[in-house]
Amino acid sequence: MAGALPTAVRLALLGDSIAWGQGAALPGDRLGPRLTEALQAHSIMAVNRVFAVPGARSRDLDNQVDQALDWNPHLALVVVGANDLTHREPMDAAVAALEGAVRRLRDSGTEVVVAPAPDLGAVPHVPGPLRDAVRAASDVLRRRQAQVVEAAGGHVADPDQRSSRAFARDPTLFSPDRFHP
Repeated sequence: MAGALPTAVRLALLGDSIAWGQGAALPGDRLGPRLTEALQAHSIMAVNRVFAVPGARSRDLDNQVDQALDWNPHLALVVVGANDLTHREPMDAAVAALEGAVRRLRDSGTEVVVAPAPDLGAVPHVPGPLRDAVRAASDVLRRRQAQVVEAAGGHVADPDQRSSRAFARDPTLFSPDRFHP
C-alpha cells in the first residue's frame, strides 16, 4: 500500500473459525469488526469482508484466496494453523499451502499479516499430561509458518507469542466453548 491510502482500506479475513469470528458473543465482537473499529480509531477508514470458514485448514486457503482476490483487498489477515494441528495435517503440506496463499496475495499487491498457529497447549480442555506435547507441536508449526510467511513477503502477527502466553495465564480469555478466544 505504498503512497496515499485509499478512501477505505479493504481488509480481507481468511483462514479458520477465529478469523470468521466464532466464539464472539455478538457480531460486533468478531475479529473483522474489531479490527475495522481499531483502524478507524487511528483515522484509517476500513471495510472488512470475511472469507474465512470455520474448520478450515491451510489446504483450504487456496479457495479463500480466489474469492478474496476477486474483491481486490488492500490488506489480508490470515488466521490459520489450529485445525491443521487438531486434525494432524502433514506439516509440510500445511506450511506449503500457507506459503502459496501468502505469495498469491502478495503478488496481487495485497499486504498480508498472518496470525500463525496458536499454542493449543493453553486450551483448557487439553489434558495436563499432553500439554507439553501439544505446545511443542504448536511451536514447531508456528516457527515454520513464520519462516515461509516472511520469505513470501508477509508479516507475522504476535511474533513474541504474547497472546498465547496471555491465554495460558488467563483461561477466562476463552469463549464458553473453551477453545476460541
